[in-house]
Amino acid sequence: MKIFKTSQIKELDAYTIAHEPITSFCLMQRASSELCDALLYMLKRDCRVCIIAGSGNNGGDALVIANYLSLVGCFNLSVYLVSSSKKFSDDCKQARAELEKRPVKIIEIDESNLNTLVIGENDYVLDGLFGSGLNRKLEGFYKEVVKRINASGATVISIDIPSGLFGEDNRQNDAEAIVCADYTFSFQFPKVAFFLPENEKYLGQVRWLDIQLHPQAMKEIPSYYYYLDKPLIKPMLHHRTKFSHKGTYGHALLIAGSYGMAGAAILASKSCLRTGCGLLSVHLPSRCCYVLQIAVPEAMLNLDANDTCFSGIDDLTRFNAIGIGPALGKKDETKAALVSLLKRASIPLVLDADALNIIAEEDCLALLPENTIITPHPKEFDRLADASFSGYDRLEKQMDLSSKYKIIIVLKGAHTSISLPDGRCFFNSTGNPGMATAGSGDTLTGIILSLLAQKYEPERAALLGVYLHGLAGDLAAEASSEESLIASDISAYLGMAFAKLREE
Repeated sequence: MKIFKTSQIKELDAYTIAHEPITSFCLMQRASSELCDALLYMLKRDCRVCIIAGSGNNGGDALVIANYLSLVGCFNLSVYLVSSSKKFSDDCKQARAELEKRPVKIIEIDESNLNTLVIGENDYVLDGLFGSGLNRKLEGFYKEVVKRINASGATVISIDIPSGLFGEDNRQNDAEAIVCADYTFSFQFPKVAFFLPENEKYLGQVRWLDIQLHPQAMKEIPSYYYYLDKPLIKPMLHHRTKFSHKGTYGHALLIAGSYGMAGAAILASKSCLRTGCGLLSVHLPSRCCYVLQIAVPEAMLNLDANDTCFSGIDDLTRFNAIGIGPALGKKDETKAALVSLLKRASIPLVLDADALNIIAEEDCLALLPENTIITPHPKEFDRLADASFSGYDRLEKQMDLSSKYKIIIVLKGAHTSISLPDGRCFFNSTGNPGMATAGSGDTLTGIILSLLAQKYEPERAALLGVYLHGLAGDLAAEASSEESLIASDISAYLGMAFAKLREE
């Protein structure tokens, strides 16, 4: 699924109107009908529904929905038309004219009678004040309306986007002038802002509704943002052949662990093998050999000359991909060994954890071969970028670094973002808060390493790996709970994740 900037929505609507063809108002009715259907499952019979409509097309959506709800006849509707200018869009005017044919009173609200806007804590509020076309922060009268909604204690349902929230960059926005919704129903696709942690408090539960914008418009109009979902991921899966053997599925090298920190190597090893590589060699300090040999008997050991940390590896010719970093430590000999490896590696790489911290300290991002995959969490990313970022700042910098260094960056989080050297960025659809647990990132490193060893292209290894990782976490949480989920559960459910992905 493409995710478009809010500045492109008018273009998408215009294309649909011209090529379906359909009138602008009929498209509004179609979108509003989809949302109304969703509301009927949520609203309690005889509840009071406060519909707060602005003067633009978002307000028109709200008025059309009010019309539909009035036909049901089992809700106590209060319709507020909020405007300081008394200037209305054409579709909003038509929606109002249609609603006025019903026995529904429309209360006009402006600066002079703001106290007429009454919202109870047991009410449902349908927020149609402003839509995704908003391009400046709300002030004065409109800010006061937002503050009344937020202070009411009512259940708030936002149409398309919470009023006051910009679709992408909210760095200069006013937090007090944004509706805090309990539910957000977005039309056709989510907005970029929905994937950024600083906006969580405004969104509540998010759903998007298919309003049948013209498929050719969504195909032809360019976007750098995508949503990583099953229809995109499923075709990427390789299929095993009858006469294949372990050599067919690649030999992975995992360089991980240090004395007292062998657990990360075990977690990454198990997930690597569960993802299907044919052979796995684990390079680790000699003091760690027994614990890994017992915990992961399927893995082969490649012992370092140093008994407590990674100090170097000579022969890389036997391997199809290298994963390096989990619990590696940052001793001087480890730093030197990593820099040496980066200078001579000619096979696909995935780097995580201490490997990234060393790269940040040694300022050697430029050493990474093209299409290297790195998997930082936000703090590790900030160290690499040598600055501290908020969500949107970090996203921009992530895409910039991917393009500058020709690398794939997997920025881990609630909607892990994967930025590619060509400028595209994907937001993941799988995963849950239970995965915020020690070792979860180590399992992701193992998954991506395995896919690289199986000769998946780095782009596909990153996208598929992130999706599978989240899906396995979702299945694990369903089987028990988010609270009880631990990293080894993710590895244990990878088999079910593959099966789920292959389902029709």
